[in-house]
Amino acid sequence: MSGPVVECVPNFSEGTDTRRVEAIVAAMRVEGVHLLDWSMDADHNRSLVTLAGDPAAMVEAAVRGVGKAVELINLTCQQGVHPRIGAADVIPFVPISGIKLEQCALLARQAGQEIWRRFGVPVFFYGAAAARPDRANVEEVRRGQFEGLREAVAKDSSRRPDIGGPNLHPTAGACAVGARKLLVAYNIYFDSADVAMVRAIAKGVRAASGGLKGVKAMGVLAHGRAQLAMDITDLEVTPLSQVYRAVSALAVRHKAVPVEGEVIGLLPETACERDSEWMRQLTGFDAQTKILERRLAAPMAWPEEE
Repeated sequence: MSGPVVECVPNFSEGTDTRRVEAIVAAMRVEGVHLLDWSMDADHNRSLVTLAGDPAAMVEAAVRGVGKAVELINLTCQQGVHPRIGAADVIPFVPISGIKLEQCALLARQAGQEIWRRFGVPVFFYGAAAARPDRANVEEVRRGQFEGLREAVAKDSSRRPDIGGPNLHPTAGACAVGARKLLVAYNIYFDSADVAMVRAIAKGVRAASGGLKGVKAMGVLAHGRAQLAMDITDLEVTPLSQVYRAVSALAVRHKAVPVEGEVIGLLPETACERDSEWMRQLTGFDAQTKILERRLAAPMAWPEEE
């Protein structure tokens, strides 16, 4: 890819219907944008797509994806273990090369304006694109989820969207659009179905509770097992090996053992620690398809639009 390259990693609130997710992915096919990865999770009822390419084209691709999600996803009928406020829940823009985080924040603002103008979906800005300091954290934006936020915006002006509204879209909710650095979405499964245990471990490692810097974590039951779902947002300060050691130490206290790991989306080459225990536990990890730099060199084929 020549010129500036920006990544976009939209998260959609659909993880059970492959045809719907494929239609959303196909809708984002724009000249200058490459498909690097997409995956779906039925328990979380969520899908994640990774795109990279020209900044202006990326804005258009993201906006089109939101439009297709609005058409296909009805949040009043949607449930899953992952918090969400929108059919197109989170749209982050990430600098890869030849572009700065501040410029990605401007792309996020452009996308937010178009999402509201075209589809009537209100937008909250987060991360480096946040319009208010209290919205830098997407977790704060998602507080109460779709159902709670739908009531809150009618009563509390401080909870209202940055663009559009004040009410949410009746079936598609709202969209959180932001800019951030590269992160890794990393899940660990345990030899247990004890959700209380994994929630205690999540509290012990996440930064908001005094744990590891740059770690967001929640404990859920997924695929019949206790799952620690994490976003590692500062890979330089907190490498994944450090996260795994901390989780393993906490698990011992609860008489639990981490038995399997997975990376959702792509892993930057700089985050790879090939002889580490956490990488040995990854299931289905193929370096050719799961390492960001290799996917940039060899993107996926787009699904066909029906």
